[in-house]
Amino acid sequence: MDLFDIRNKIAVITGGTGTLGFSLLEYLLKKGVKIALLSRSYEKAHGLIKPFINDDLPIKIYQVDVFSQTELKSTATKIIEKFKRVDFLINAVGGNIDGATIPLGKSIFDLNEKAFDKVVELNLKGTILPTLVFAEQMTKQKSGSVVNFSSLSVSRVMTRVVGYSAAKAAMENFTRSMAVEMALSFGDQVRINAIAPGVFLANQNRSLLVNADGSYTERGKLIIDNTPMKRFGLPHELHGAVHFLCCEASKFVTGIVLPIDGGINIFSGV
Repeated sequence: MDLFDIRNKIAVITGGTGTLGFSLLEYLLKKGVKIALLSRSYEKAHGLIKPFINDDLPIKIYQVDVFSQTELKSTATKIIEKFKRVDFLINAVGGNIDGATIPLGKSIFDLNEKAFDKVVELNLKGTILPTLVFAEQMTKQKSGSVVNFSSLSVSRVMTRVVGYSAAKAAMENFTRSMAVEMALSFGDQVRINAIAPGVFLANQNRSLLVNADGSYTERGKLIIDNTPMKRFGLPHELHGAVHFLCCEASKFVTGIVLPIDGGINIFSGV
């Protein structure tokens, strides 16, 4: 038995239209996984997967608001009708919001309350609700794995992104709590884990890290100086970790947050 084999498994993905989420989606398709892609914008999701569309493409888009448990439950019913089960839930939804970042030249006392609430909803509630809905389905079928997306900014304080960091910290705590609750109630049937990417170049943060001429911004240089591997992460470098946490090879692993960060989390700067 190949414990790493994930062919013909069914994955539900949130946040699959972002740089990292879409890279992972492509990887899973190549590995033979069938995918239910949850997106608030059907048009955006369809535009991204259009180059891959053919009669046999094992992917279906479901337009849904991940902040609505009612919509998620309705969507879960549709997914089960089509795919019969859900083996993996990958919560790649999340990100920072400009208004929740402390402006340059300002202090934490200038943090925008409404933007803070919004970034917490996106990164915390946007993970909790899909997890509750699809993990419940996994208990019915007596197997499943959930992989959440945390962040380096939980374990290492990064200036100015206090709202995003707080939300991801709460999400990590939820991941551990959910893992314990599932194991105590359902044994080893359903596992809840997370990855914590370091700094990866993506559409959302590129202008903060790299200048138009390809040189590092001041913030980008600070990150590189404190990363032992001296570079940013590449989207495909998340694939192996997620694959491991989904497959049977990690059957005895639950409640962990796996850093993928080029060593920045362990480096003192000296």
